[in-house]
Amino acid sequence: MFRLANRTAAAFTATGAVLLLAACGGQDNTSAAPSGESDGGSLSGQVVIDGSSTVEPLSSAAATLFRDVEPGVNVTVATSGTGGGFKRFCADETDISDASRPIKDEEAAECEANGVEYTEIVIANDGLSVVVNPENDWIDCITVEQLGTIWSPESEGTVMSWADVDPSFPDEPLELYGAGTDSGTFDYFTDAVNGEEGAVRTDYTPSEDDNLTVQGVSGAVGGMGFFGLSYAEENADSVKLLEVDNGAGCVSPTSETVQDGSYEPLGRPLFIYVNNAKYAENAALRAFVDFYLENEEQIAADALFIDLTEEQAKTAQDELASLVG
Repeated sequence: MFRLANRTAAAFTATGAVLLLAACGGQDNTSAAPSGESDGGSLSGQVVIDGSSTVEPLSSAAATLFRDVEPGVNVTVATSGTGGGFKRFCADETDISDASRPIKDEEAAECEANGVEYTEIVIANDGLSVVVNPENDWIDCITVEQLGTIWSPESEGTVMSWADVDPSFPDEPLELYGAGTDSGTFDYFTDAVNGEEGAVRTDYTPSEDDNLTVQGVSGAVGGMGFFGLSYAEENADSVKLLEVDNGAGCVSPTSETVQDGSYEPLGRPLFIYVNNAKYAENAALRAFVDFYLENEEQIAADALFIDLTEEQAKTAQDELASLVG
């Protein structure tokens, strides 16, 4: 699920460790429905979301909770990937685009060419964990370079034991586990570690079920795996969580280091992009976006992500208030 180019650092720099709501094109702020418009489940309509498979669990959790408040609103969440989501969004086909990275210049230009103005919102924070067997006593902190040595496509058939990674490590066979190719976690990890989405050795055991990765790593002394930080914390008795060194020293993966951007390159903010014109016209969309922000902490917890900092959350509410007049 967790799905990390080192566009991660750029994303955190761009957001400045606070939520960024950036209105494209300098458009006027739009007005939202008066408070109470949706009281009593009176709304009907549709909200169309597409984009990142990483962010999908957040938007789906928001849709599930929102359904209890406004059962007459149909919120659909599709996953065509961040790039695919922006293509639909900039073609004015969707209301919200889920994104695991900021919009690219060429994508923003496409939106502008089609007259689509938008608001970018950081909705949660995301972190990946690297885990090994609890009996592994030779490594507590792994460098990004070592991760690349282990996981790169070129390592297949040559880097087969821990001693191949570092001669000081024991000659213990590497047994690798991780997310399957359909997972946003897979895209995120391969991009961050190997510099290209999908670039990875094929002789590891992939699974969409993180529990199988836990079982594999916990059952092999030389085991290693990757998945979402929240799941690693839940299974702290079964796997050992490694610190990561991206060149500035070892950083322990925690909610705090993900939120402040120091856990690189395996920590990042996650975004939703809202079509401004549709937000102005569609009361159901206004109610859903407002609900999404107001309940981001519960939504992040339900989807096993890291919620916004207090500063991020306050900025979100302040910017939303100014957006809706």
